[in-house]
Amino acid sequence: MPSVPDLRRDFPALLQQVNGRPLAYLDNAATAQKPRAVIDAIVGFYERDNSNVHRGLHALSMRATHAYEGARERVARFIGAADPTEVVFTRGTTESINLVARGLAATLKPGDVILATEMEHHSNLLPWQQAAHRSGAELRLVPVTGADAEGGLDQAALDALLTPAVKIFTFTHGSNTLGTVNPAAELCARARAVGAVTVLDAAQTAGHGAFDVRGLGADFTAFSGHKMCGPTGIGVLHGRREQLDQLEPDETGGGMVAQAGFTESRWKPAPERHEAGTPHVAGAIGLAAACDYLEAAGREAIAAHDAALARLAFDRLAELPGIRLLGPRGPRGGLVSFAFADVHAHDVVTLADEDGIALRGGHHCNQPLMRKLGLASTARASFYLYNTEEEVERMVASLRRVLKFFGAT
Repeated sequence: MPSVPDLRRDFPALLQQVNGRPLAYLDNAATAQKPRAVIDAIVGFYERDNSNVHRGLHALSMRATHAYEGARERVARFIGAADPTEVVFTRGTTESINLVARGLAATLKPGDVILATEMEHHSNLLPWQQAAHRSGAELRLVPVTGADAEGGLDQAALDALLTPAVKIFTFTHGSNTLGTVNPAAELCARARAVGAVTVLDAAQTAGHGAFDVRGLGADFTAFSGHKMCGPTGIGVLHGRREQLDQLEPDETGGGMVAQAGFTESRWKPAPERHEAGTPHVAGAIGLAAACDYLEAAGREAIAAHDAALARLAFDRLAELPGIRLLGPRGPRGGLVSFAFADVHAHDVVTLADEDGIALRGGHHCNQPLMRKLGLASTARASFYLYNTEEEVERMVASLRRVLKFFGAT
């Protein structure tokens, strides 16, 4: 991986000051900053090639189509997909999971079980609640262990819950609150052994290290471009080709129909059958540029860098009085969530912002998990390839000031 100072110069947003201090952007689990290469790719499309895809024979349309389908091929290589046609472009992880949940709901019946976990983001919980309501299936949850969920998933409960009645097992690869990284390949293999379809939420992991959908073994995998240095509004649903072709389209309209009649129509095969209307062409091109950038930076090096910063942050934060740290004490993803007994997370984040430090405060779209842990909210620091140890130390110093301000030291 290039040196962090060299990398930081690639990200225009990081070169600014906030409240008179250099920006320390520690909110990467919410969205990552964009390198100049991604910005230039998007601007270049709009300046030279802007046109709709798949529908025109003029030069701009053909260039746009070539770039769009080239982006699909680039993403397929980035995630180790067997075929680019297994890559469906969506608006993000949320749309990807909703697409699968609505499609699979039609295959469920009363007595069937959808299995998820207590650490799911709302985007991988609410769609399955709706699928259960529509189908009469039952939604069950694998508990997390420990008062601060430091142990990850309850393996004994998983053994009892993962039965042939489970038709779908959906789970997060990396928790956006706990920092837990689940053993996806193992969980997918266990689900496959009982005949369950697996859906993997990889929003927090796809851009943070080596990522191979064939090795992980999920039937469907969802992630977002904006969390991996790509644009907002573009995401990916990867699925095994035969399963994508079996899913009924979630939306219908232009671009996805093979033959349209006044009363009946036939759909194209995947991926087009799941991409109705004008796609986010510039977003796909920007996502491909993000894949190039992360590949050049070194994905294994990025993973090691993120993990090292998370370990440092966890250890340094543990020195603060009255703090509660969530998630595993051992290996974790590149984030740390924490709460103070006498200071609300929103106050923590507001005062840290005065020091130029961007943290996240709230329930992180994990309300059921927060209630289980007896919390209304936490503050969260999340790291990426451009963050530094010095920023971690700045955060800790800022938090000491917060505690002093509220008399909590």
